[in-house]
Amino acid sequence: MTLAGLSALAAVIAVLWTLTEHSSRSMAERFGDQEALLDLGLSALRACVGTDSLSPEPRSTSHQILATVASVTGALAPAVLLGFVLIKIFALRPFVWRRRASVSHAWTADFPGYSRDHARSEDAVIAVRFYNRFDNLSVVDLHARAHLRYLERSPHDGSLVIYKKWLKVLDEKGEPADERSWLAVERGAPFTVWIPVDAPVTALPFTRIQGKDLSSSTGVELMVRLTARTVGLGTEVADERWFKVGPEDFELGRFVPLEPETGRDVWQWSGWRGFDALLPPEPRPAPDPEPGVRRPAS
Repeated sequence: MTLAGLSALAAVIAVLWTLTEHSSRSMAERFGDQEALLDLGLSALRACVGTDSLSPEPRSTSHQILATVASVTGALAPAVLLGFVLIKIFALRPFVWRRRASVSHAWTADFPGYSRDHARSEDAVIAVRFYNRFDNLSVVDLHARAHLRYLERSPHDGSLVIYKKWLKVLDEKGEPADERSWLAVERGAPFTVWIPVDAPVTALPFTRIQGKDLSSSTGVELMVRLTARTVGLGTEVADERWFKVGPEDFELGRFVPLEPETGRDVWQWSGWRGFDALLPPEPRPAPDPEPGVRRPAS
């Protein structure tokens, strides 16, 4: 793309250079000499990439301006390209996030104990999904934390104050904890951070989460941060995603699961086609009978 842009600029410079040159030839003769026009275009391209310079005609302001544009472009282009290369090399972002966070009933969480405990509850749970997209980068010791940011009026002077709240997430046992951790991060395998709402959610935006009433808050955003280490490089990689509490970044329903297909490469699993989709509403499972209560025989 950069080469195409510089080539287009060189072509424009060559055309303007030909139009403004001091010559007794007609315009038809100038543009009819295709070999000379091509040589001029290539010279302008070399000047734009910083390996050559144009020689303007004496006392030609137009040529001086065009030569200056080519020289300045030739000085800046290598520095800009080097900056892009360095950013691509060192700015590792191995994780790809699902487009929206999903809000569903707590009993739909992938923890049998947590789901069983909330079988009769109307509370909701937030699910944030992501996966490791790198084939040649091994990531281990992954940690995920959730954070709530909101603005409220100060009770003292009425100014807006930014507040932050550390949210609980479900750990590997399905119990609320400060963070969720994974020892290994498989290539392409989806991961889910479950964030209990501890309140029903019937519409978006939700107005309560983990005991915090957001009905009078503005600028509410949910942030999920990931930190991990790479094998071989020994460096730490971090990524985060901010979700605005509203229908633009949240949706009601449970996400479509990715069914592992043994014997096939992970990127060939059919579930990838529905990674951003939602399941149809599911019937609530029958809760376990209370102690001492027997189920009627069928």
